[in-house]
Amino acid sequence: MNPDRSLGGLNRAELAVLVREYLLLGHLIDRAGMPHLIGPYGRDGMTEVAIDEWLGASPVYTRRMQRALGFAGTDVATIFKGMQLDIGAPPEFMDFRYTVHGPDSGEFELAHCGALMDVEPMGDEFVTAMCHHIEDPTFDATALATHAGARVRPLHRPPRIPADRHPHCHWTVEIDRSAPQMADPPPTVRMASTLAATLELADSVPDNSENLPSSSQGRTEYSGELEPDLRLGDFSHSTLLRLADEVCLQGHLLAMSFIAAIEERHGRGAAVEIGTRQFTGIAGLAADRLARLLNVPRDLDGVVSVLLVHPAFRPAEYVDLRVERRGDVVSVGVANCAGANESGIDNWIGLLINGADQPLQALVAGVDPRCRVVRVEASPGELATWEITRGEEPQAEANEVTLARFSTGADFSFSRS
Repeated sequence: MNPDRSLGGLNRAELAVLVREYLLLGHLIDRAGMPHLIGPYGRDGMTEVAIDEWLGASPVYTRRMQRALGFAGTDVATIFKGMQLDIGAPPEFMDFRYTVHGPDSGEFELAHCGALMDVEPMGDEFVTAMCHHIEDPTFDATALATHAGARVRPLHRPPRIPADRHPHCHWTVEIDRSAPQMADPPPTVRMASTLAATLELADSVPDNSENLPSSSQGRTEYSGELEPDLRLGDFSHSTLLRLADEVCLQGHLLAMSFIAAIEERHGRGAAVEIGTRQFTGIAGLAADRLARLLNVPRDLDGVVSVLLVHPAFRPAEYVDLRVERRGDVVSVGVANCAGANESGIDNWIGLLINGADQPLQALVAGVDPRCRVVRVEASPGELATWEITRGEEPQAEANEVTLARFSTGADFSFSRS
């Protein structure tokens, strides 16, 4: 079963909903990792890793998205367009409102910040860590991907005074074209050299089906003025396929950046352990949300359906996933691919191939807790192979998935069409 066909068979409206879901799931990758840092390294250790995690990934995937949708530029509107399609700012959960005053000036506010809702119960010190220590360098890095003279500065931000203050925060964005040009920070340079960063995606073409719109219907780029309420459903079918894959690549880059930041501080052993726990948490949580979104049966057929759309295994140019149902057994394999060949930086696919079965187990259990995964001898042409069967008794949810559910994003429901 070709992973491309699992998306190509969706219509434009369905694809738009899935892209929105991918944006939220990409954001939750961070939430799945942070709890495993706080225990051994404390709030300060978590903050250090989070800064480098976003510094590494955000500028790289921002530039990819600019190229993919044809809106590369050097103005504030370009910065805001990138943020609208960034896993750091999934729509509604992070309800950004943008205002452009001119090419070099603008502002944004968050009418609702799901990340703040996650952190406020933990106390003001954690809020300050996120909204000050992490946001200051990472907002700037995202803006610098568009122009090296861009700066993002707060008008107000949490901790909220009064406690119910709205909007949750308010920021200005200014571009000083005479300012000294800032170079990309080292984490960005590191991520820019990965195969995920440089991956060329094939032009997506929808299935030849009469009930699907042609790729010529709907917009194919995001040139022109900023649209404060950008509607994903206005994009063409083929453009939404490309958007889906770009958003999944954002997640791979964020996870790699997270793992690299841990390795730099605490060694490869810690990076592999915590990276595996992060992958396990988001794999199971994403599978559960996708199963609900797609309304698949909670059985082996549902597992197959979710495997083919799970963002950990997309895009197909990065992850060559093989899935085959043979009676009461589902065979899953990963063949040689870009994701299996990242050099010098661990990533999810490498962890999986090299022995980390927990994420795949959590994924299938997120669809059907009765399903079990066993690694078997690799099939011809595959680097690793697993078999999935269905037992009688459900398994308990993995602790990593339960921890990932601490985010309000785990059960978040979108309300806009």
